Amino acid sequence: MSANSSYAAAGVDTAAGDLAVELMKASVAATHGPNVLGGVGGFAGLFDLSFAKEYERPLLATSTDGVGTKIAIAQALDKHDTIGQDLVGMVVDDIVVVGATPLFMTDYIACGKVVPDRIAAIVTGIARACAETGTALVGGETAEHPGLMGVDDYDVAGAAVGVVEADRLLGADRVRHGDVVLAIESSGLHSNGFSLVRHILANAGLTYTDSAADLATTWGEALLEPTRLYSGPLVQLLADERLGSAVHSLSHVTGGGIAANLARVLPLGSWVEVDRSTWSPAPVFRSLSALAGSTLESSEGTWNLGIGFFAVVSADAASDVVAALGALGLPSWQVGEVAIGARDLTGFEQGAKGVDGGAVRLVGSYSA
Repeated sequence: MSANSSYAAAGVDTAAGDLAVELMKASVAATHGPNVLGGVGGFAGLFDLSFAKEYERPLLATSTDGVGTKIAIAQALDKHDTIGQDLVGMVVDDIVVVGATPLFMTDYIACGKVVPDRIAAIVTGIARACAETGTALVGGETAEHPGLMGVDDYDVAGAAVGVVEADRLLGADRVRHGDVVLAIESSGLHSNGFSLVRHILANAGLTYTDSAADLATTWGEALLEPTRLYSGPLVQLLADERLGSAVHSLSHVTGGGIAANLARVLPLGSWVEVDRSTWSPAPVFRSLSALAGSTLESSEGTWNLGIGFFAVVSADAASDVVAALGALGLPSWQVGEVAIGARDLTGFEQGAKGVDGGAVRLVGSYSA
C-alpha cells in the first residue's frame, strides 16, 4: 500500500486539499500587490519591506484572532462565503487601533474533512475582505483532522502584520482631558457573544432557519451579517495631516463589550460616561434581548450593541472627524467626553485584559 493510499485510509484527502487551493488561487492572488514575492503555495509568504526605509522609526504591529462560535451558524446554514470577512475584521481591524497600516495576513483552517468548494468559499471571503482593507493574503494552511473534528466541522484563525511610524503611534498616552469620544457604528453583532446568542435561541426552541419576524429574514441570515471592516477608512483618516493628528486613540469593540474596550485605550486616572441616549441599538439586539427576557443593559459586556469602534479625538476637530468618517462610509456620533481627575468611580469599569486604563460606565437610557 502506498503512503498516499495509507493517508487516504486514515481519512486525509490530499487531492481535495490541492483542488481547494486551485479554487481559491485567483482570489488570493488578487490581494497581491508589488510588495508580495512569489505566488500561492509556497512554504512561507514573502513581503518586501523596502518601503519602510522611508520611515524614521518603523514599528511592526501584529494581531491574531479567530471568529468563534459564529462558525456554528455558518455550518448549520451551509453558508461559508461571509465568515472570512468576519475573520479579517477580527484580525486586521485590531492593527489599525494603534494607528498602523495593515500589510499582510495569513490564515489557518482546521477541518474534519476538506470539502474543496467549502474551503474555497471561506478563503475567497477572506481574500475579498483583505482586498477591501488593503491587506495582502500571503499564505495560509488548511489542516484535515479526521477523528478529531466531524466531517462538517471547521475552525478558522488568522494573523496579520502592519506598520506604523513610532511618532504616529496611537494610544492612551495621547489622550487629554476634554477629548471627545466618538462611537462608530457596527453592522450588527460582528463576531462576539455568539455563545450567548446560540444559548438564547436554543432556550427559545428556535432554529437558524426560523423566521425572525422583527428582522424580516431568518435568524440565521440576520446573525451571519458580516463584520463591518474599519481599517480602510480609518487608515485614510489617519493619513490626513490635520484630522489624523486629532485622533488620539482607537478602540475595537470586540470581546468584553463596550465599557471594557474603551477603558483599555484611556489613561489611568481618566473616566468617561458613555451616554446611551445618543444611539438606538439595532433590531437584532432588541429581538435577542426580548427572546431572553433580559435588558439591553445586561448585555453591554457581551455585545457591541451597535458600536463597532471608538475614536478618542481632540474636541476642536470632533465634528470634522465625524464628517470625514461619514464620507468614508462610517457613521459616527459623540457619546461622551474624557475627564481626568479624582472622583467616585463606583459603577465604573476600570481597565480590562491586564491594562491599567481608564474608567468607563454607561449612563442614561437607550434611544427608542
